[in-house]
Amino acid sequence: MTTDVIEQESHDEHHDDHKMTGIKRWLYTTNHKDIGTLYLWFAFIMFLTGGAFAMVIRAELFQPGLQLVEPDFFNQLTTVHGLIMVFGAIMPAFTGFANWMLPMMVGAPDMALPRMNNWSFWILPFAFSILLASFFMESGAPNFGWTFYAPLSTTYSNGSTAFFVFAVHIMGISSIMGAINIVVTIMNMRAPGMTYMKMPLFVWTFFITAYLLIAVMPVLAGVVTMLLTDTYFGTNFFNAAGGGDPVMFQHIFWFFGHPEVYIMILPAFGIVSTIIPAFARKRLFGYSSMVYATASIALLSFIVWAHHMFTTGMPLFGELFFMYCTMLIAVPTGVKVFNWVATMWRGSLSFETPMLFSIAFVILFTIGGFSGLMLAMTPVDFQYHDTYFVVAHFHYVLVTGSLFSIFAGTYYWLPKWTGHMYNVTLSKWHFWCSLISVNLLFFPMHFLGLAGMPRRIPDYALQFADFNKWVSIGGFAFGLSQFIFLAVIIKCIKGGKKAPAKPWDGADGLEWTVASPAPYHTFTTPPSQADIDGIYKDEH
Repeated sequence: MTTDVIEQESHDEHHDDHKMTGIKRWLYTTNHKDIGTLYLWFAFIMFLTGGAFAMVIRAELFQPGLQLVEPDFFNQLTTVHGLIMVFGAIMPAFTGFANWMLPMMVGAPDMALPRMNNWSFWILPFAFSILLASFFMESGAPNFGWTFYAPLSTTYSNGSTAFFVFAVHIMGISSIMGAINIVVTIMNMRAPGMTYMKMPLFVWTFFITAYLLIAVMPVLAGVVTMLLTDTYFGTNFFNAAGGGDPVMFQHIFWFFGHPEVYIMILPAFGIVSTIIPAFARKRLFGYSSMVYATASIALLSFIVWAHHMFTTGMPLFGELFFMYCTMLIAVPTGVKVFNWVATMWRGSLSFETPMLFSIAFVILFTIGGFSGLMLAMTPVDFQYHDTYFVVAHFHYVLVTGSLFSIFAGTYYWLPKWTGHMYNVTLSKWHFWCSLISVNLLFFPMHFLGLAGMPRRIPDYALQFADFNKWVSIGGFAFGLSQFIFLAVIIKCIKGGKKAPAKPWDGADGLEWTVASPAPYHTFTTPPSQADIDGIYKDEH
């Protein structure tokens, strides 16, 4: 027994010797917590960068006429804003959560492939540097929308397409490596006794999301490579004059693009499914049905891509097929919303900041889901397509959905990450300012779209002026609100009330069995069976 203790102590010292300091710690780290921190800070910097572009867009649209920027630069801003928010903010933030929390939740000492983990992060800053550098080139940044439809991105591109393609390839490589790491960690490094149906729902959602990433990122790589060869090497995949088909681009892009939508929302489901039971002080209602619903959404996401393409003149049978499949995907999503509400029903609720963001998520994401159902109906989609109604829809899903879940998760696990409790008053200010401003920003867009205002335009007719003014005011308020969030984070890192190992009464999971802040090496021995049984979210 004494020998075991000595070996354990020497093992710990050996690990401590490998904790580098200064810049080397961050450059060479293979520790999942350090890499998670890097991902989260990178995502936040990208969020502020993409948000700054959005502020210029909203300033231009504050009133009709051309005020601040040229139409071509406006298109560059809308393109890079979308790319940064999707690939630079939302996806890396979720990867940060996965890195930080997955090993702790499954009782693993680290991610399965730590050196690859380091590489998958450090190639990201280079990808976005290449993309942002295109603003300073003579031809300007990509100006063809974040969906980069051909022939806009081939025949009519402004010359920076090669840099855009290279950046997207690097982002995709990073995503695939991160996804492989998640799958291998969950499959091979769970603590003994943690069966698949004993995994927290957070782990399940990231597990399924990782498979989606592995399946569809190569499709994105394929379509941007075809786009590259069309632009620079004389191929005609999408050039109708050479026998190609520009509509084929849309089919390939959206075959990636629709699972991508769920790549950005399934992890949010996992975060919210962790937080709501903690502050309702109840088991998650219907654990098994939540797992099956998540898997169903992932599978169905592969057969709904052409609901983005109803106006391309597809056959009637195709329109009906994609319309009904899209309506079908609402069923497992509805199961999830029902289970969250049922978890809160007659629970002993307390309204800490993570819970406030989670409740806002459930309500506002549902609004985004309803507008998605409206877009799924072929006859009416002909009216909504390419209007601000679509902009309102996907921002309700991605901002009040994905982003609000990121805020909720950050407030929930921040005491575990930093060892300090955050400033509750400031965090509530962040919530209420964000909630009010985000609805002022996106809700009027529904009516602008219904009235016929097209998306991606720098100028508009006079009848849209009043609503655009309110939308821009909401946008500026939402942007400024995020500096409250930054203040909360910095104050919490610098100090504050010491956080206990388990700061939330109803919290459940292996991450709460270790000290706050979580030690550099979490589990040198696997957690006990009793701890694992304690997180079994059974509906019975």
